[in-house]
Amino acid sequence: MAFRRRTKSYPLFSQEFVIHNHADIGFCLVLCVLIGLMFEVTAKTAFLFILPQYNVSVPTADSETVHYHYGPKDLVTILFYIFIAIILHAVVQEYILDKISKRLHLSKVKHSKFNESGQLVVFHLSSVIWCFYVAVTEGYLTNPRSLWEDYPHVYLPFQVKFFYVCQLAYWLHALPELYFQKVRKEEIPRQLQYICLYLLHIAGAYLLNLNRLGLILLLLQYSTEFLFHMARLFYFADENNEKLFNAWAAVFGVTRLFILTLAVLAIGFGLARMENQAFDPEKGNFNNLLCRLCVLLLVCAAQAWLMWRFIHSQLRHWREYWNEQSAKRRVPAPAPAPRLPARLIKRESGYHENGVVKAENGTSPRTKKLKSP
Repeated sequence: MAFRRRTKSYPLFSQEFVIHNHADIGFCLVLCVLIGLMFEVTAKTAFLFILPQYNVSVPTADSETVHYHYGPKDLVTILFYIFIAIILHAVVQEYILDKISKRLHLSKVKHSKFNESGQLVVFHLSSVIWCFYVAVTEGYLTNPRSLWEDYPHVYLPFQVKFFYVCQLAYWLHALPELYFQKVRKEEIPRQLQYICLYLLHIAGAYLLNLNRLGLILLLLQYSTEFLFHMARLFYFADENNEKLFNAWAAVFGVTRLFILTLAVLAIGFGLARMENQAFDPEKGNFNNLLCRLCVLLLVCAAQAWLMWRFIHSQLRHWREYWNEQSAKRRVPAPAPAPRLPARLIKRESGYHENGVVKAENGTSPRTKKLKSP
């Protein structure tokens, strides 16, 4: 006798339908855009979603190269890649993280943190590789002066602009994922904090034409975050494995120092010595004293806040560790087994020595004199 598997059905456009089918909805929208490429009437509109806009031919010594700048049409491209990020998020969750978490038998709290760290490990690893490739091919690592020279960097290479579009799309997709993944209310404020921080820094570097500096700072930040979430995954697999947390703690402080040093060097000294000290949004020039101070204040405040949270969490962990150690020391030793009561023997006063009863001071007791009748 065959048994049919029951599937849970939800009404169309209900809350449960949206939560459990958001990846399918995103896939349908992406598929519609891709099908639009096949027809001449809709191809121009479909390219608006897929390819970066505002391309400009820039003459070089040998020939011409195509560069890009930003504009309002980037919002349409970012929207398309938000749906791509939602689909990839669902694929990683279903085919990788869910299978691993079932073997680990995690609690609800650990399961939520495991999914968060698993998603961010995949994203940070791919972003670090992409960042490093772009920084090497464009010469930002070999020539640090290029971070502020020839500012404003209005015209971007294709890979730089596409990188920023994908970064903005990923962190914007993380906002609806808080609803789709049913994140606990206690975790939402913490996740909103770092999502908004990433959006603010990435969008600021993109709109203020500080894309070269932002690329290097993201490379440093993502490398540290990858190590942290990797340490959390190993900890969920084995709670005794905390070596990666020690490595991350050492790298975290060094990374904060490097980010602050590079930001002060590029903005406080490099841009301050440039000739074009003017505020001209039409030309993409934001190199005046007020803008530089605001950018430096934002970077320094973010790094100080991250460092304060790091120190606070480390002190809390050390306090918990020492409390556990002191509790182990206070555990009383097991009581010895009760002995059987000794047999009471009634003796005469004094003590015996060689069969003779002696007094307390060691002298033999005086013999009683018999009274004469």
